Amino acid sequence: MQSLPVWIYLGALAGAGLAAAGTLPLWRRWCVHAGVVDDPGHRKIHLEPVPLAGGLAVLSGLLLPVLAGAVGLQAGWLGSDTQAALEYGLERRAGQLGILLLGAVGMVALGWWDDRCELRAGVKLAGQCAVAVLVAAAGVRITLFVPSAVFSYAATVLWVLAVTNAMNFLDNMNGLCAGLGVIASGLVAVLAAHMGQYLVALAAFLAAGALLGFLPFNFPRAKVFLGDAGSHLAGYLLAVLTILPHFYTSENARPWAVATPLLLLAVPLGDLAWVVADRWRRGAPIYVGDTHHLSHRLVRRGWSQAQAVALIWGAALALGGLAVGLQWGAT
Repeated sequence: MQSLPVWIYLGALAGAGLAAAGTLPLWRRWCVHAGVVDDPGHRKIHLEPVPLAGGLAVLSGLLLPVLAGAVGLQAGWLGSDTQAALEYGLERRAGQLGILLLGAVGMVALGWWDDRCELRAGVKLAGQCAVAVLVAAAGVRITLFVPSAVFSYAATVLWVLAVTNAMNFLDNMNGLCAGLGVIASGLVAVLAAHMGQYLVALAAFLAAGALLGFLPFNFPRAKVFLGDAGSHLAGYLLAVLTILPHFYTSENARPWAVATPLLLLAVPLGDLAWVVADRWRRGAPIYVGDTHHLSHRLVRRGWSQAQAVALIWGAALALGGLAVGLQWGAT
């Protein structure tokens, strides 16, 4: 089992957060200038246009630390042991990680296009499928012990689509989507670091940091929204990050270990399943938003929006913490 110094992980978390927070005002001004804003209207609670700059800021929070890390690696600033570990890991996984970053850029581009033009559901689904196939082709696939490439590709594409759309659907109150992203990616980071999967841990700390850097601008009062670009990116990152770790290992040869991603993402996936079933029952279009999500139902029961979001965060943390505890105790 191999790991990296704690300061590397904390540096990734802090660097991503600072990069996202530092670039967000620039992206916010650009979105205002370009007219990429969410206007008040039906089902909206804001009274003036809000820039949809969150996705671009979160993507900056991912890419800028990666570039800085590449410079540090080339210059030999990371220490001999860390340098050797990263070079060894990247020698085997650099191409795969590069494709995964390309997928992140693709999801942001798709979401940004939707923010600008309100794409038809079929076009958006086709774009999501293209990115999901790219992920599977890179070798990041779900197998579930089934020796079939067709099954592996299908399961991976369905997982990426489900998680991406779950997070997209849940981006309906200030801080909800980003906060759930911070919780899930942070827990994956802790688990992966504990299991010695240091490249996965670094990627997860970067994702958690980038979303965390955005969060103060969006909760409890929103100066900026994630937009479809941001919610697509958050969902994509969580889908990939829950495929990458080897939860079922020789040290943890328990079949239930493969259910760890389901616990980590139980809240967004549960909300997605409820909303889709409810819309199907009512004969409503699945891709047309409504106020039947868990967050909306809590508000109708008398909770404030901030309280409803905090309660959902707490549920996600409890279920994700259970997954971490079970996995941790088995390794």
